[in-house]
Amino acid sequence: KELPIILHHHERFDGNGYPHKLKGDIIPYGARILAIAEAYDVMMSNTTYRNAGSAEDALAEIKGGAGSQFDPHMVNAFIKVIRNGVKA
Repeated sequence: KELPIILHHHERFDGNGYPHKLKGDIIPYGARILAIAEAYDVMMSNTTYRNAGSAEDALAEIKGGAGSQFDPHMVNAFIKVIRNGVKA
């Protein structure tokens, strides 16, 4: 169940990702979520080659990838959750 999520989280919404060049809704739902979460985590983390950025800069970069790298509907939902938190 988890394997397709892990396998396909580097697919791009426009079909230019890997390993299978899946496009749009063909990419497993969980993989589309993981792609956004991983990108945000990388941008918000200090690494040996870059310092962590701000949340707003990370969200702007993710928003810039909506429709090409990321599912645009999930990008909008992710941005709302990060900015407003999860409401019960």
